This record gives sequence, C-alpha cells and structure tokens, in this order.
Amino acid sequence: MDFKFTDKEQAFHDELTDFLIAELPAGWADHPVQWPHDYAHSPYRDPKDMEVHESFIKKIAEKGWLTISWPKEYGGQGFNNMQQAIFDERMSYYRAPAGSSGSVGAGIVGPMLLRIGTKEQQAEFIPRIARGEITFWLGYSEPNAGSDLGAVRTTAIEDGDDLVLNGQKCWSSLAHKADYSWMIVRTDPDARKHQGCSFVIVDNKTPGVEMQPVINILGDHSFNEVFMTDARIPKNNLVGEKNKGFYHLMQALDFERITLVGIGGFKRMFEEIIDYVKTNKRNGKLLSEIPSVRYKLAEIATNIEIGYMLFWRTAEMLDRGEDPNVESSSLKVATTELARDMAEVAMEILGPYGQLTESSEWSPIRALVSRGFLESISATIGAGTSEIMRNIIAQRGLGLPRV
Repeated sequence: MDFKFTDKEQAFHDELTDFLIAELPAGWADHPVQWPHDYAHSPYRDPKDMEVHESFIKKIAEKGWLTISWPKEYGGQGFNNMQQAIFDERMSYYRAPAGSSGSVGAGIVGPMLLRIGTKEQQAEFIPRIARGEITFWLGYSEPNAGSDLGAVRTTAIEDGDDLVLNGQKCWSSLAHKADYSWMIVRTDPDARKHQGCSFVIVDNKTPGVEMQPVINILGDHSFNEVFMTDARIPKNNLVGEKNKGFYHLMQALDFERITLVGIGGFKRMFEEIIDYVKTNKRNGKLLSEIPSVRYKLAEIATNIEIGYMLFWRTAEMLDRGEDPNVESSSLKVATTELARDMAEVAMEILGPYGQLTESSEWSPIRALVSRGFLESISATIGAGTSEIMRNIIAQRGLGLPRV
C-alpha cells in the first residue's frame, strides 16, 4: 500500500485538525478519563464536560462529518473509507466527543442499514443518525452467548403484524443512555443455531423492555442487563433477510472492530507517559534514562505503529471493495492487547503511584493508569475475544484447519 495520503486526504486531515484545535476548549484532552479502547464508557467527571460533548456532536453533525463516508443522499459527504479513518484517528487523538454518542449508530447501524435495510427503514433511521439525534446500543451478548453468538436464545416470534420478544441481553454498553437497540434474536427456534437468527431494531421505550444496571470494575454504570418479556415490536423492524442474521452479524462485527478502535487515543496516551518519564526521577535518575524503561516503551511505540499500519490497511481495502475480515480481526486483537500491554507497562513504570485512584492528589496522569490497568482486560473480550480473532486469522487468513 501507499503509506502517504492523497492530496485530498491530506487536505481533509489538516482541515479536521485545525477544526478540532479551534472548536475544542483549551486543555480539553485532559478532561476525558478514558484509557484507549475503553469499554467502561465513563469519559467525564465534570457535568459541564457533557454539555461540551453534546454541543460538539451537533457541530460535527452540521458539517456532515458524523457520517462522512455515507452517500450524500443519505446525509453523508460521500468521502472514501480512508477519509473516514482519518476522521476516526484525529477525533480519538484529540479525545474529541463523538465515540460514545455516535459510534454504534453512525459506525455500525447506519452502514448496515444502507446495505441490508429497506427503503422505509433507511428513510426512518438514516437521517436521524446522520444528524446525531438518535443513539443505539448493541444487543448481542447473552448469558450463554458471548463468543458463540450463534447460541442466542432471545426469541422474536411472529404474532400478526408484530414480533414478540422474550429473552435477556447482558453486558449491554450504554443501553440505559441510548434510544434503540440493534439486536440479534432467534426467529426460528427449531433451526440450526447459525440459521435461525435475525436482526431487529428495538425501541428502548417498548413495553416489556426492562434494564438493570451492572456496575463495572471502576465503580461506574456503563453496562446493563436487559430483559424482554412479551415485548412487541413491528415486523417492519426486522432488518435484512429473516433467519440470515448470523451472516449479517459477521459483517456488522467487522464494522465494530474497525469503528471502535480509536487508534489516535493510543498515541495520545503514549505521549503522556513519555512526558511523565522525561520529568520524573527514580533514585535521582530520570525515568527516561533507565534502560529497562526505555526498552519497554520502545516496544509499545513499535506496537502502536503496527496498529496504525493495520488501521490504514483496513481502510484501504474497504476503498478497493475488498472484505477486510481477516485484517479487521488482526486490527482488533493487536489494538486491544496493546491497550492491555500499555497499561501493564505504565503500571510497572509508575510503581506504587500507578495504583493511586482519582481520590488522591498524588495520582499521576489523572489516575488513568490505574483505570486502564483494571479496565483494559475487557477490551480483549468485547467484539470478539482475542482467541476468536486468532481463530479467524488462522482459518480464513492462513487457511489452517479447524481443531
């Protein structure tokens, strides 16, 4: 691949960078409290920061950048996937608001609706997603269906003009703050497990949908258990071909593994760690001068560059009309394990200070290291475990047999 942007791509990169510097409040990057690829979804502590978040989302939507790679007739800018990747990288580097509010709708649901949705579904949801007016949560995982999503048991049975939902979803990130669910359900209970599933859109306000909070390891409410008890939705909310949902899911997971990377956040966090080791000493010697520290950080820097390479390659493949299933799996496993490894290295460098939480005035780097150390493990599980990703790479990429 060509490792340089085209003139058009570089111009967009520069325009977006200038926009972020001008529109974000001074020192904004120090406000979010998220480790890279953070599934905890707890970015702010000051309520005023959420006001900035919501205002900024509107500015992005007004410029048509929330859905820049969508066709213009659907509220996008018609940009290529490389420009979309540039947008994601710049936004995450500057820790700009967008991810938790728009990523599922704009990054997963919207592109899937454009591919498999009906004209009526596109007309109902696409414009509102493009304007940042509605949000979605992913209704995938269940108590007995995580890595094996073909084992979902939540049923959607036809009854007149409705589908009646019964079942349970778990680890439902930000479901309590969203408007709709993008949900995989079983529409044929008698079919083989990979042949009886379908996608539906479920309004959170539907009677029979109940949410219960799950408090994460950081003490924040980011996850939920969601129960459906005789919850009725219109049959028109079924997306794609009935009983072919598992095959649609594979494509949706590719979008998830690309959209939620936040590759720029790794570089930004690494720069903060570098600043720390350049200005703090151990036994009278700068941390940056200690060989073991330099070696560990050099390895992390190398892995960040690998993550960037896979990120740009995936975008390039999409622009060529290729299926980046193996590449998106490689990107996912590389970046989520990088989030874990970087947290472990930072914890080693900071020593006992790394264990300090936000309640301590002595906590370095806004207590992000202690948060990252606790939370980053979940990144290697969400959207497909590292073990599943390696199976995909081995079987589909290398042609190795199943064992």
